[in-house]
Amino acid sequence: MRNARSIPPTLVAVAHGSPDPRAHRAVEALVRLVRALRPGLRVELGHLEIDKPLLADTLARLRGEAVLVPLLFSRGYHVKHDIPAIVAGANSRLNVTTAACLGPHPLLAEALHSRLLEAGHRRGDAVILAAAGSLDPESAAGTGYTAQMLSARLGGARVLPAYASAASPTVAEAVERLHAEGHRSIAMASCFVAPGLFSTRCAEAAPGPVAAPLAPHPALARLLLHRYDQARDTAFTHPALAKTA
Repeated sequence: MRNARSIPPTLVAVAHGSPDPRAHRAVEALVRLVRALRPGLRVELGHLEIDKPLLADTLARLRGEAVLVPLLFSRGYHVKHDIPAIVAGANSRLNVTTAACLGPHPLLAEALHSRLLEAGHRRGDAVILAAAGSLDPESAAGTGYTAQMLSARLGGARVLPAYASAASPTVAEAVERLHAEGHRSIAMASCFVAPGLFSTRCAEAAPGPVAAPLAPHPALARLLLHRYDQARDTAFTHPALAKTA
């Protein structure tokens, strides 16, 4: 029998949840890819709302140690409030830590760049980086940094963040701004994990090539594992350095 300490913490991918069935399929495909990249690691899925299993239900059936990895690209309300509230109600037989959200990070920029090329982005095209949006200024700052990293990968191309809700500019407003700057060819990068209402809303306002959402891109799967490793090493290898989620 293996010593309990030799068993790595369970990785719990935390998705938002969506009424669009394509979203659940995309997230499940991402989870399957993560499992394939890290054989022997238990990988579970939990949703904040709508889709099953809900995060609270996933945590209720786990024991030992778990690392939650939010499938979210910036630190907004879900990361700062919703996830900690669910963790606070988790069973006492589970030791939980929460990893950093997926963005900003070079692997995120890699996935965005790859999806843009798949969509037909041409050198010199301006890019709208479409994201969900949040009232939290830290979220907007993270999206702005991701835009800078994507611009660097594109050789300095103009990359302008835009949002589906709660923040400005919208994609339509971003298109107007880029046209006013003299850009005529504009592509849209989709900073969304999976298809859904927000990604569709943004795509409908885009005037040119639209990149697909990111799941299950291999770079996104590697990023998920990277965030897991960071949190695991801090919380369970060096607990004195761990931060409260």
